[in-house]
Amino acid sequence: MKHKKQTLVILSPGFPKDKSDTACLPPQQVFVKALKEVCPGLNIIVLTFQYPFFASSYEWHGVTVISIGGKDKGRIFRLLTWRKAWLALKLLHQQYQITGLLSFWLGECAFVGSRFAKKHGLLHYSWLLGQDAKKYNKYFKWIKPNGEQLIALSDFIVKELQKNYGVTPLHVIPVGVDTTLFSAAATRRHIDVLGAGALIPLKQYHLFVESISYLKEFHPGIKAVICGKGPDLDWLRSLTHAKGLDNNITFKGELPHKEVLKLMQHSKVFLHPSNYEGFGAVLCEALYGGAQVVSFVKPMEKNYRHHHVVNSHDEMNTRLLSLLNDKKLDHEPVLMCTIQQVAKNMISLFVD
Repeated sequence: MKHKKQTLVILSPGFPKDKSDTACLPPQQVFVKALKEVCPGLNIIVLTFQYPFFASSYEWHGVTVISIGGKDKGRIFRLLTWRKAWLALKLLHQQYQITGLLSFWLGECAFVGSRFAKKHGLLHYSWLLGQDAKKYNKYFKWIKPNGEQLIALSDFIVKELQKNYGVTPLHVIPVGVDTTLFSAAATRRHIDVLGAGALIPLKQYHLFVESISYLKEFHPGIKAVICGKGPDLDWLRSLTHAKGLDNNITFKGELPHKEVLKLMQHSKVFLHPSNYEGFGAVLCEALYGGAQVVSFVKPMEKNYRHHHVVNSHDEMNTRLLSLLNDKKLDHEPVLMCTIQQVAKNMISLFVD
């Protein structure tokens, strides 16, 4: 009888369509690459539901990716996507010895994954990565997970889930930094304030623009950069123009992951105005890039050097001004956690 290859199956709503697609879920792809690095003998298969927008099977850094190509279509199309995912899992179960299933987010992937795992007596974990811990997540009542089946991205997510659902995730595995993606430390930091993320209401980038407007009174030549795309882009450009900041704020759009990291290494301060964040991979990347970080969110109970957590926009402005006024601002890299350690912590849940 032929020996079946030990296989970890990862279920995700999206995954890079090829090696050059580095802007697609950077924390998740960095994590999958690290998994392959720390466990080269483990067969890893990613089953992606919605993106890429085509149905195919392809190789990505030694990992097999099966794309269903759901294209985020709703209603009957979503049910069809789930059925295709189920059939793909069934085939994988016949071909390989499945070590377990890991779902990114407590959403549709976790719904399909948990049901399949239950039917076939397999291990299944859902990795809570952010907004899935908020109230009114319909998948929570459909899945009814217990704490053992849940992995929280941060201490904040643990508290959020306890508050909203009365369930405590028994595992906390944060995002990590792939230090090899960073170039040699920059000698000149020509960007005063950098922001990077999805330009959506939750991220509150209008506060970023307001802060630059405030700082300009004290630093007329202030240089700020915003990386990212989203529905708020046009509004933010208009707001920037209305406040006379066209020469102060540059919108870079969506950039390859490595380019964003390079900008972090050329920035004095990284400003993250989001009002909710499961962790925010950009926070630990900016800290490792040597930038001082200012944010409303505090993902972990532990305090980290150069991370300034503020409670109001006024406090944010005051802290930003004091950092920019500091002629001896420290830009030593701060490492919260390596991605390799994150991968080892994760794999220990599946392999004895």
